[in-house]
Amino acid sequence: MASLSRRDLLRTGAASGLGIIVAGSVDAIAAPAAAAQVTRGAGYGPLVDDPAGLLALPEGFRYQVIAQSGVTKLETGQFTPSDPDGMACFRRGRDFVLINNHEIGGSEPHRTPALPGLTYDPGAGGGTTTIVVDHEGNRKSEYVSLAGTHNNCAGGETPWGTWLTCEETEQRAGGVFQKDHGYVFEVDAFDRDANLEPVPLKFLGRYSHEAVAVDPKTSEIYLTEDASGPNGLYFRWLPPKGFRGGKGALRALVLSAGGDTAGKLQAMSAFKGSRHIGDLSEATTPGTRYKVRWVDVPDRDARTVSVRKQFAPGQVTHSRKLEGAYWGDGGAYFVASYARISDGSVNEHDGQVWFYDPRSETIELKTIYGVNPDPEADTNYDGPDNITVSPHGGLILAEDGEGLSHLVGVTKDGKSYPMARNDLNDSEFTGPVFSQDGRILFACIQSPGHVFAITGPWDR
Repeated sequence: MASLSRRDLLRTGAASGLGIIVAGSVDAIAAPAAAAQVTRGAGYGPLVDDPAGLLALPEGFRYQVIAQSGVTKLETGQFTPSDPDGMACFRRGRDFVLINNHEIGGSEPHRTPALPGLTYDPGAGGGTTTIVVDHEGNRKSEYVSLAGTHNNCAGGETPWGTWLTCEETEQRAGGVFQKDHGYVFEVDAFDRDANLEPVPLKFLGRYSHEAVAVDPKTSEIYLTEDASGPNGLYFRWLPPKGFRGGKGALRALVLSAGGDTAGKLQAMSAFKGSRHIGDLSEATTPGTRYKVRWVDVPDRDARTVSVRKQFAPGQVTHSRKLEGAYWGDGGAYFVASYARISDGSVNEHDGQVWFYDPRSETIELKTIYGVNPDPEADTNYDGPDNITVSPHGGLILAEDGEGLSHLVGVTKDGKSYPMARNDLNDSEFTGPVFSQDGRILFACIQSPGHVFAITGPWDR
C-alpha cells in the first residue's frame, strides 16, 4: 500500500491504455463467462461535497469519524496511531469490534504504543488497535491489540473469528529493530489474553506480505506479496496432516516442535497449455484462464535470499503490486493494483481482479482496469487495493491511484459508481468492510489518519 504506492510510481511509467473504467462485473466475477465492459450511472447518485472538507458521499448518507490518528485516545490515554490500513469487523452482541492495522514504518508521528505483553519488537512502531462501536456506529472504546510490528498493511479474517495482520516488509534485525520482520501475526477480536506474547507465524514465510484469504473447509491460506525487483508472488500454505483450524490453533502449531516450517508454503506457477506465464500482466482479457501448479518454497524464512528470488527463471509466476484478497464463491479472490513496463511487467494496466478455484486449480481474470488517462476526473477510477463484498450486491474497492481518491462500487450488472470521495487530500482509502448487519460501511483515509462509519439508505 503506502510504502509501494502507485502514486509514487505512475508519473514515471504511465502510458496510453484501454480506458478509464473497470472491465468486468460481479456477475462475471461469480460466473465463468468473460466479463463485459462496465458502464456508469449506477449506485446511489452523485457525490455531495462535504462542507467539512473531509468525505463526500451520496445524498442521504452520513459519516462519523470513529478514530483519528493523533486526536482520539486509546484506553491507556495515548493517541490513536498513524496510518490506519487493513481492517476487519466482528460482531459482539449489539456492538461491532473492528481490528485496524497501522502501516507504520518509522517516520509517522504516532506509533502504536509498545505496551507490556503486547509488543513483539519495541523497535517497531506498527501494530493493530481494536475499536469497539455500538450498533449505530458510535465509538465506545479503542485499545492496542498488537504492537511492535512493522508496516502492518492488509491481512484477512479467519473462519474462526480472528484477524491475520500482515507485515509488508523484509526488514531484518539491526539498528532500532531487535527482531526480523516480514511475518503474519494473528489477533483475536474478543479475547485480549489471547493476544499476549505475540508470535510470528513463521510457517507462512518472511516476505512483503500484503493480504490473506483462508479456505474455511481446509484451513489452507492464500497470500499476496507486494514487492518488486522481481515482482511479487502469489502463495498458498497447506497445513500439516491432521491440522484443524480454530482459535489458538495457528499459535499452537508455530510453537510446536518444528512449527516454523509446519505445513508447506508454495508459490504459484501458471500455464496456458504448456506455455509458462511469467507475469500476470500478460492477461488483458477478462475470462483468461490459466492452469496452476504449486512450487515449494526452498527457504521460507529467507535467511540469505528473498523468497521471490529463490526460484529459477520460468519456475514461478510473478505480478506487480499484488494487493487485496478475500475468500468467496468457493475460492480465493486477489487483486493486482497496477502494472507498468518500467517495473518489469509485460503489459500495462490499472488493476486486475483474479479468482483462484481450488477445485480446478485454475486462476481466471475476472476484472481489468485500463490505464487511466485523466486521474483528476471525478468519474475516473484506477488502482484497486483493498476489496470487500457488499451485502447489498457487488463490490466496494478502495482506490489507491493517482489524482482523486474514491471508494468505488461495482454493481452485479457491471456498473461502476462512486461511493465516497476523499475531499481532504489525495491519500488512499483503506480497509473497507461492512458490519455484519450490512448497515455500516467502515473505511479509512490513511493519511493523516481517519476511520469512518458510513451509514445511509443502502437499499435505495
